[in-house]
Amino acid sequence: MEPETLENRTPNRAAHDLEPPEALVRFMSSDWKPRAPQLRAHAQLERLRERRSALSRAFPATYLVIPAGRQHVRANDTYYRFRSSSDFAYLMGDGEPGGLVVFEPEGQSHRTRLYVPAHNRGTAQGFLDRVYGELWVGSHRGVEESKAYYGVDECEPLDAIEGYLETLRAAGHATRVLRGVNEQIDGLFPKSDADAELATFLSEIRLRKDAYEIGELRKAVEVTKRAFDDVVAILHTAKSEREVEGTFWRRARTEANDVGYLTIAAAGDHACALHWTTNDGTLEPGKLLLLDAGVECDSLYTADVTRTLPISGRFSPEQRAVYDIVFEAQRVGIEACVPGNDFLEPNRRAMRVLAQGLIDLKVLRCSLDDALDPEHQYYRRYTLHNVSHMLGIDVHDCARARVEHYRYGALEAGMALTVEPGLYFQRDDATVPEALRGIGVRIEDDVVVTSGAPDNLSTILPSAADAVEAWVSASK
Repeated sequence: MEPETLENRTPNRAAHDLEPPEALVRFMSSDWKPRAPQLRAHAQLERLRERRSALSRAFPATYLVIPAGRQHVRANDTYYRFRSSSDFAYLMGDGEPGGLVVFEPEGQSHRTRLYVPAHNRGTAQGFLDRVYGELWVGSHRGVEESKAYYGVDECEPLDAIEGYLETLRAAGHATRVLRGVNEQIDGLFPKSDADAELATFLSEIRLRKDAYEIGELRKAVEVTKRAFDDVVAILHTAKSEREVEGTFWRRARTEANDVGYLTIAAAGDHACALHWTTNDGTLEPGKLLLLDAGVECDSLYTADVTRTLPISGRFSPEQRAVYDIVFEAQRVGIEACVPGNDFLEPNRRAMRVLAQGLIDLKVLRCSLDDALDPEHQYYRRYTLHNVSHMLGIDVHDCARARVEHYRYGALEAGMALTVEPGLYFQRDDATVPEALRGIGVRIEDDVVVTSGAPDNLSTILPSAADAVEAWVSASK
């Protein structure tokens, strides 16, 4: 056993931290008033328990190891804000760095054993550890409060994880690990196909959203609408893409948890780069701003909305022509989001409209059948991406679901997905008429499949060209 030292008691320290004398450690460790625990349950505990029960039924007689994730370094010894792994959050709610839940077989079901950061006021860690020290990062829930909050059977401090997992591994029990979240935990168990089955199950169980989840998505869209309004309000005075990004982010942090992904604030021909997040360009009169952004709720469910805005308040004839094609493609795509259609049907319908639009604009000089021929797919030079992905607790949700249940699966009531066609004419593309070069347009909405007509959650944001012009012009 390695002897205890100040360094291994407080591993998360910076190169410029001074070494404290033991007298200071003793002084800092004394005379802290006890705090009464706040024993409250998570507001959605019953729903979370139902999800855990579904997981338990799917993997009887198997230990399931699901980490919350670790903090990621941003620069040397500073970190990005922590966000729980999506699967942990789906089962448990919001977690803390280093957390871990283990489902232990018990009869036909499982017990839940949770590991969390313990209270550390009154210890060297409390004032020296930059990741877990409570004088650095604030008070943890601690073991007792976490047991009540998460409604688990057992709860222990983080420093007990390694010994527990080593005992579990040595016993040779059937174990599945959710990999790719915490590399230290990954390294304790040999990798197996069974691990992938766990990840697949946790993706596929999220394909259909319940009423609570749809409510959270709707809430995310409502805050996103207000953030778009904030951007439109400064559009006539803003000089840079970063002003747009900052304006949107302020609303996300004020009314919710954060943005669900890096904001794409793409002005002018930056809109032709699908995931432009550098956001260092300028806003120029007569150009377009493609704003692809979404607010993430405290529950981690996120919106994902795109609007393409004329910075001066009016589309040019060429911009309007492109915009109207994309708008019609989205309309027919959303119309196809009904039960029984396969996931790719909205894409097929939208691409047919886009391809015909490209022919009408004299960008493509071939027949529609030739453009859409699977052996050619010429339209893709200007569209680049399919129109839909699942949406939920991840902006690209359910990513580890099997293709037969996702990409080639049938749409069902309760599924939430985006519909986001786009046309992108690169400024140096010689196949494009000069007047169209540098124009990029995408329109994206968040749609829930119902037993009837599709429920477009983000229809609260103006979308048709006339409505968008009125929206922008009214802010001047």
